[in-house]
Amino acid sequence: MPHVVLLGDSIFDNGAYTGGGPDVVTQLRELLPAGWHATLGAVDGATTDDFATQLDTLPEDATHLVVSLGGNDALGHVDLLDRRVHSSADVLSGLAAAAERFEKRYRRSIDGVLEYRLPTTVCTIYNGNFADADFQRLASTALSVFNDAILRVAFEHRLDVIDLRLICTEPTDYANPIEPSSRGGQKIAEAICEVLGDGGRHVARVHARGHLHVSRGQSP
Repeated sequence: MPHVVLLGDSIFDNGAYTGGGPDVVTQLRELLPAGWHATLGAVDGATTDDFATQLDTLPEDATHLVVSLGGNDALGHVDLLDRRVHSSADVLSGLAAAAERFEKRYRRSIDGVLEYRLPTTVCTIYNGNFADADFQRLASTALSVFNDAILRVAFEHRLDVIDLRLICTEPTDYANPIEPSSRGGQKIAEAICEVLGDGGRHVARVHARGHLHVSRGQSP
């Protein structure tokens, strides 16, 4: 029996933010074909530093893994957006250093996932829904360096990618600036189902706006 396990942070563990509406794993269960099973292993607030504990409790019968991780790591560097600096080079240097540290931790997390040798999909970090337009623009720009690391790791390992920046695009997709609403969760669940429904392996695929963009590589 196919068994999908959702790992990572509150992108999947969003039950506390839906106002009584269904969370992502509940919506996913309703969308999956008959005979499929879904389990929530993600934990609200998780970062790359504590992600390994989720793998320790991975169900033995898991057949597919979906990982959304990195948003809380990025939040840890929000101070970069209003830090007093002497030049733009100082800002870029701070972002570069943060991205390098994140990539090392993210690679370690994904390496742990890959040890299970299961079909794996990873998600980018969405841009959020901030009330201040200037802050939204700055946050989206800063997040691009973290997402670049996620995409690079995914492509190197030929993992499927759900680009949440192109999934959660409307204010109603968010329960607050950084958490998905039930509506946003529905979109995320639909994207997961679309990726899982394509049986092709040994390809790197980016999910965006209801389409799978495929980049074929060599079979291992």
